[in-house]
Amino acid sequence: MTIIKGNAVDWLSLAERVTQGYEVGKEEAQRIMRASNDELLQVMQAAFHIRKTYFGTKVKLNMIVNAKSGLCPEDCGYCSQSIISEAPIDKYAWLTKDKILEGARESIRRKAGTYCIVASGRRPTHREIAHVVEAVKEIRATTDLKVCCCLGFLSEEHARQLAEAGVHRYNHNLNTSKDNYGRITTTHTYDDRVETVKEAAASGMSPCSGAIFGMGETEEEQVEIAFELKRLGADSIPCNFLNPIDGTPLEGRRELTPVKALKILAMMRFVNPDKEIRIAGGREVNLRSLQPLGLYAANSIFIGDYLTTAGQDQHADWQMIEDLGFEIEECAL
Repeated sequence: MTIIKGNAVDWLSLAERVTQGYEVGKEEAQRIMRASNDELLQVMQAAFHIRKTYFGTKVKLNMIVNAKSGLCPEDCGYCSQSIISEAPIDKYAWLTKDKILEGARESIRRKAGTYCIVASGRRPTHREIAHVVEAVKEIRATTDLKVCCCLGFLSEEHARQLAEAGVHRYNHNLNTSKDNYGRITTTHTYDDRVETVKEAAASGMSPCSGAIFGMGETEEEQVEIAFELKRLGADSIPCNFLNPIDGTPLEGRRELTPVKALKILAMMRFVNPDKEIRIAGGREVNLRSLQPLGLYAANSIFIGDYLTTAGQDQHADWQMIEDLGFEIEECAL
């Protein structure tokens, strides 16, 4: 039951109840999305109370290596690497093992505890899995990095091989709500994505799954995504905000404001209180000057560049974290 004082929600009291085991419902989550701008700081303070209870003031850093770029047969409307994209991006087959290992060392230099090996495409081949397994084994033997992979749809056998090689986490985002999915992608289904998240979890890898907000979904659908991720048991939840890349079907679409993005992060924290909430792609162009406020709800960010778009300079991210009085959690194990 939402705690009401007059016509306003007592957000901090609600947050305290969440830290004691209370699970917010969809109506309460939607109330966060509908909160007035005057309530924003109260909502963020309440989200921070939950975040601090489970994670203190530590911030996890994650770094991506784009191990295979472009050449993807899928028609995801947001993606510059899809078959229907006309965006001018670098296209290349797999990086060598040495290049992937070099990325791991760069991850350490950037103080990122989690190294994410990402490849475009519908699903990996046996040969590609073997290539990743070889690199992961060496990374695990020579560093203390947490390794995450994002390689597309997974078979049971491929999931097992990655888990046995030492991959800690597998990322496969839901991207948008089930009802909105057909307007974003037609070459696979929402249920296909759900099954891959389940397959990753069944193998023993930690399931990482999130969404890209600002793709035509309603506030109610944004809430649905948060609860679906909770149902699936996602341990890490990347909250991407659409960066509408020129040359993609969603170019020019700008639905989010910085305040709306902050409310999404706060809502996600209330619904998934003890999970890693990560501010991911598009934070620089959507949160803009309000980026630091996002870390009052989220406890994780990507550092450096994304797949085909540039991120904020690493020194600026380090400074942002220091200015908040927060601390980088350099070892994610």
